[in-house]
Amino acid sequence: MKKNIRSICSLLTVAFLMLHANSAVAAQDFADFDMTDFIPAKGKNYESYTIGEFLQAYTAKRWVPAFSMNKYETTYNLWYSVKIQAEKSGYVFMNPGQEGSSGKIGDEPTENRFHPVTRISWYDAVVWCNALSELNGKTPCYTYKNQVLRDSTDTATLDLCTCNWQADGYRLPREEEWEFCARKTKNGMQRGDEVSGQLNSEMPAENFAWNDKNATGTRTVGTAGTPFMPEAQPMPGTGNANASGLFDMSGNVLELCWDWLDNYKETLPEKYYAGPQYGSQRVARGGSWNPYSAFVLCADRYAYDPNEVWNFIGFRICRTIQMPQ
Repeated sequence: MKKNIRSICSLLTVAFLMLHANSAVAAQDFADFDMTDFIPAKGKNYESYTIGEFLQAYTAKRWVPAFSMNKYETTYNLWYSVKIQAEKSGYVFMNPGQEGSSGKIGDEPTENRFHPVTRISWYDAVVWCNALSELNGKTPCYTYKNQVLRDSTDTATLDLCTCNWQADGYRLPREEEWEFCARKTKNGMQRGDEVSGQLNSEMPAENFAWNDKNATGTRTVGTAGTPFMPEAQPMPGTGNANASGLFDMSGNVLELCWDWLDNYKETLPEKYYAGPQYGSQRVARGGSWNPYSAFVLCADRYAYDPNEVWNFIGFRICRTIQMPQ
């Protein structure tokens, strides 16, 4: 009997080691930089919807031209590799970033490299987007007086920067783009008072979001809805996406947007809206694992001083798609 027990234990050990070996291979093949296109219907230049619908006191119609959004929150793996290369070209970052909610600040990526980057400011995110653009041969979006911004410690200049929405480089999403991605379905838009991907009330919110009820820290991107065990964590991108194929649009970490915070205002038909010209706080969306940002519904809004850094705030990248006229 003891021999049988030892044999079973040995088999389980081998299976566990094989699982981890296969997981390591799968993680190596994972692409954390994977853009999804949002193209208006044929014959249209814009998609339209009502931002804040079913949740916010103020709502407004929004017109969204073609753009693409990364399927995943920016991972520490991607952040670190771009940051290291950019610094060799003269880029400067105020904050080195952290691997998820509890990694060592600024260290080389570990087995948790596909957790979202945290403890970076809005300024860091904007400058990093410029770096990613230049490293990929694209036009940086963020400038001041026609000078590309490459130093996130120059906060006064960054507060006055402009975004070239026609450039082909990478950038933070406008708030209207972010909510559009969170709510877009094949047949229209889901409600703003639901978790992204939760298309009916019978679907548990925790199937689509790492929040304060099912997580005590960040999780590997794209794994919401999977069982979590510290000793055998799920592979990135194996959880439940929303209706547009994007992961973690609700929960895991808050995601920074371009806009200064303000009440929603109506805009001219077929004109995109990038928020007010000035403000004191930048918008963040999606909620997180942390009880201080536990509201994870599609239309929930947060806002922070652009200098603030927390282990529950990250970001997601997007870029403009130029459609043929």
